[in-house]
Amino acid sequence: MKFALHAVGCGSTARPETLAQVAQKAEALGFESVWIPEHLAVPATMRTPYPYSPDGKFPGGPQVALHDPFIALAFVAACTSRIKLGTGVFVLPLRNAVAVAKAVASLDVLSNGRFLFGVGVGWLEDEFEAVGMAFRDRAARTREAIRMMKRLWSDDLPAFEGTYHRFAPLGFNPKPVQQPHPPILLGGETPAALRRAAALGDGWIGVAHTPDSVRAVLAALRAHAARAGRDLNGFEITVGTRPDLSLDAATVRAFADAGVHRLIVFSPGFVPRARIETDLFPRMERFAETLIARA
Repeated sequence: MKFALHAVGCGSTARPETLAQVAQKAEALGFESVWIPEHLAVPATMRTPYPYSPDGKFPGGPQVALHDPFIALAFVAACTSRIKLGTGVFVLPLRNAVAVAKAVASLDVLSNGRFLFGVGVGWLEDEFEAVGMAFRDRAARTREAIRMMKRLWSDDLPAFEGTYHRFAPLGFNPKPVQQPHPPILLGGETPAALRRAAALGDGWIGVAHTPDSVRAVLAALRAHAARAGRDLNGFEITVGTRPDLSLDAATVRAFADAGVHRLIVFSPGFVPRARIETDLFPRMERFAETLIARA
């Protein structure tokens, strides 16, 4: 089992000194990866409820600090040497996919192959409107963008002809350190999201799960993968735990038995800055001593 931190590089960890401190502490304690959430903009009033909270409210509201993930993770890469760096998740159809492919390749090179590319199609229609990108076809654009970016990352002179992206052979360098490309883990809990992950991804990212709920998702992923002509060998499952779940050795074993490879266990960005050293770090240390060392 791998253990990860989410909400790094946002909220209370947006300041450079705090971000570096948290990332370095996580690396020293043996956490495998840190993950940054992502939005370009947070509307003051949302027509679409946030899908991952009971009240539909966006954590932190419109005032929450959210860095550009590639810049923040490049900063973390310079402050660390081993810990992996993930986007959890990056809203791909908000951007030009060629520009995204360049940022991913650069980050993977500058981190010496430590990048994990968590991708989602987005849920916040207001945000798409704010940046002038279409919301309705976002899933189709994402599927094609992933195929296109894989060409850019691996072909010597990539060319592509699709519905949304097309270009003649061109130079695209540097290539990522991880070949044929950094792992692409797709997020989302809907049937469509699971089909997309099973067809195109190297893994799946879920939010607020128990071992039993993960088993149901994995059964659906296997069925979708079979219909797509794929198996799930090497397919990596990453989940955050349900907030009311006590995370002890037995629970970790239950997640592992259910098929989970990585657990997200702390979210530093939601901890007030004044309590990071006095509250968060001691909890991380106890977790490392009692669970990471034994895992």
